[in-house]
Amino acid sequence: MSLIQEKERKQLVEILKSMTNDVTIATFTQEFECNYCRMTRELLEELTGLSDKLKLRVYDFAKESDAAKKYNIDKIPATVLLGDRDYGIRFYGVPAGYEFTTLVEDIIAVSSRDPGLPEDIAAELSKVDRPVHIQVMISPT
Repeated sequence: MSLIQEKERKQLVEILKSMTNDVTIATFTQEFECNYCRMTRELLEELTGLSDKLKLRVYDFAKESDAAKKYNIDKIPATVLLGDRDYGIRFYGVPAGYEFTTLVEDIIAVSSRDPGLPEDIAAELSKVDRPVHIQVMISPT
């Protein structure tokens, strides 16, 4: 059973044509997958099958703990978007529903290698001289 319906699949193919550079999606699961881990992996497998510019790496959270440490993953399911570098974009839980739109938008942004910020904002952000951890929590309720 497909998680992405045919109508949405066709729309996604068109949207993903706007990608200018490759994006790797890394997902962290485990050997005995929880329901959400399996759903996340299957969703990402379907999505990455829609564009040659998308690649999927599936990591076992326990067995490949070095990769989890490298990307600072401390819970699963986790999804990491990678372009020419790690932009720090993480999704925890299933990136479905409203979050799926955000995932696709983030993929396009990572592919462009341009955050789309006005120059004055980019200049202000370049002044930040220490790591910043920003989290956005989303709930449908």
